[in-house]
Amino acid sequence: MRTPPLVLALALLLPSLGAAEIAPIPFGAPAALPDVLEPLEPSEVSVHGWLGARIDANVQGRLEVVDTVPLLAGYLKRPGEHPWIGEHVGKWLHAATLAWAYTGDERLRRKIDGVAAELISTQEPDGYLGTYLPEQRFGLYPGADWDVWSHKYNLIGLLTYYRYTGNAPALAAARRIGDLLIATFPTRKSILSAGTHMGMAATSVLEPVVLLYRVTGDERYLAFARYIVGAYDEEGGPAVVKTLLTVGEVSRTANGKAYEMLSNLVGLCELARATGDRQLLSAVTNAWRDIVENRLYITGTSSIHELFGGDHELPNGEDAHLGETCVTTTWIQLNLELLRLTGDVACADQIERSLYNHLTAAQNPRGDDWCYYTALEGQKHYDKGITCCHSSGPRALALAPGAAYLQAGDTLYVSTFETSRARFRAGGVPVEIEQAGGFPALGRSTLIVHTARPARFAVKVRVPSWAAPLSVEGASSGAGWASLAERTWSEGDRVELSYTLRGRVIKGDYTNYARAALAWGPFILAADSALNPQVESVQALRLAGNPEPVPAGPAGALRFSTSVRGPWDNAPRAITLVPFADAGATGGEYRVWLRERL
Repeated sequence: MRTPPLVLALALLLPSLGAAEIAPIPFGAPAALPDVLEPLEPSEVSVHGWLGARIDANVQGRLEVVDTVPLLAGYLKRPGEHPWIGEHVGKWLHAATLAWAYTGDERLRRKIDGVAAELISTQEPDGYLGTYLPEQRFGLYPGADWDVWSHKYNLIGLLTYYRYTGNAPALAAARRIGDLLIATFPTRKSILSAGTHMGMAATSVLEPVVLLYRVTGDERYLAFARYIVGAYDEEGGPAVVKTLLTVGEVSRTANGKAYEMLSNLVGLCELARATGDRQLLSAVTNAWRDIVENRLYITGTSSIHELFGGDHELPNGEDAHLGETCVTTTWIQLNLELLRLTGDVACADQIERSLYNHLTAAQNPRGDDWCYYTALEGQKHYDKGITCCHSSGPRALALAPGAAYLQAGDTLYVSTFETSRARFRAGGVPVEIEQAGGFPALGRSTLIVHTARPARFAVKVRVPSWAAPLSVEGASSGAGWASLAERTWSEGDRVELSYTLRGRVIKGDYTNYARAALAWGPFILAADSALNPQVESVQALRLAGNPEPVPAGPAGALRFSTSVRGPWDNAPRAITLVPFADAGATGGEYRVWLRERL
């Protein structure tokens, strides 16, 4: 089939994947509950287009250039500035390692090596790798509520670094942390006493403890993971699994603290994978369903004042302190875990919603700054300081390439329309898939196969609701995927994709009754005062006529127009809309939900 000129031009401009394959060291303990879908490794994927630009900005504007001296300061001179200062270096090491595996950038690799070595050098002989003084450690003394939490992120960072580099000292340091945790809890005290929020801060160490078991095969770490889950049901504990299996509502589980609870749910996914315990997975899917149905913003986040709110309680303003970036990040993590474990396409849809909206709305487009909270109306407040959210957001963008292409056996799952490339093996044959197209301006793209010899595989293309109907030549549709049956592919074979890409109106309800949000593809749009100087206040606008947004401005620019009325007049006027992710970036007021016309 003849490739359209625009698609061919994009294909010629699209850079190839790097030659080096950066593969992680295989786990030492197999999964008892194998993944239904396996994300391709970072070095096997290259994402360009709109999302690719945000991923690149995260690397170049933040991870490569951030001053890591303050991140290490609390380790080099204990105690740290505040109780949770220790979390930041582990978060950076996790994100930066994934970013290096994605880019192959040697400057970033040298920075990672230096930071990891300096962090490991501060570990004490008994395995302690925190920022507290001896008399205040691990919740055994007053004021040590975030010590296990910081060790959690050090474990995550060190294990990720080890798996992608093979650095033996990093694994040794991680093992010493695990051994110290086992020697401390419950021998000296319950782990619940070592963290705030009914112990959920400390028990969220579950995720890397399971990964430590998977990496080493040491059954002691698996036994400790089981202890952590058992501690949920101690007196005064959060009862996470029990409550989610019976009540099934996150707002009625423990104290409803969103970030810490989601962190525990990610750990439960890892434990379910390691042990095959589907009851744990049921508890997590109950939480996921409750969040999606009752507590999820249209932009792909949750939390009000850092807590899960009541049913459909979704205020939009800055005073609600909504959408903590740590929550958005961990929500993306959870959906990626569930996508792997269950293959449920709805989880891929949720990842897309968050990546194109609330996560990137919290990121300054330059990549250097992040918002702690990101309201749906008001102004954005980027924070240059060292905060949990400033360290969390980059982790989610570092994970984003892993959500673009996945594999199950000899079937490739395509979960993006961005111009991109992916490398995988089918029946042992190396294959590269190139996707070239016009997203997010045009609803079409071409998949082009590159292979040195014929390869046999199937292809499934995700069909998000906004893109339906999606047309793939020779494909059948079902369960959210357009499927091309297994066949033999040769160099240069092409598949043309055509999908719906147009403006749409989303009717509000509950908190947003008599309001509407406007969207384009996966993007939720917003009115930004900086782009509409003719409007006195974007907060008082009413939709008028046919509000369906249409493209406006230069070709390829994400600018849209809709018709509105002011608060006192009936004369319709046009205003400019932009993606919520871009709105407010220059300091202007913005608004997502607009009043419906009277």
